[in-house]
Amino acid sequence: MAHWLYKSEPASWSWEQQKAAGEKGTEWTGVRNYLARNNMRAMQIGDKGFFYHSNDGLEIVGIVEVCALSHPDSSAKGDPKWDCVDIRAVIDVPKPVTLKDVKASEKLAKMALVTSMRLSVQPVTEEEYLEVCRMGGLDNPPR
Repeated sequence: MAHWLYKSEPASWSWEQQKAAGEKGTEWTGVRNYLARNNMRAMQIGDKGFFYHSNDGLEIVGIVEVCALSHPDSSAKGDPKWDCVDIRAVIDVPKPVTLKDVKASEKLAKMALVTSMRLSVQPVTEEEYLEVCRMGGLDNPPR
């Protein structure tokens, strides 16, 4: 099982909207970066990830899971280069973990959120996942 981080501007797509999408989840559309696209192509059903509010908030607010494998992005207007996965909300992070908190943690110094800040879909190591969950008050994080 792999872990990921998905960035979204809350004005465009918020955690509340993601939760409202329910069990069916939603396509994670609009990614136009090859590395981020390749990350989605590597995802498996059930992979967990952080939902991160970028630009406004700058914090990890929830955990999502992949509920549909990589497929053509419906927002790409038929361009076969762009894929997406579907994700659904799993749980709120009780105490949102800010970018400032992540940067202050020695355990997270190599996290892509710190080193590759502009990448919209990022890998997260098992150790990073568990540390962010601990920081966010999730004693028993979803696996």
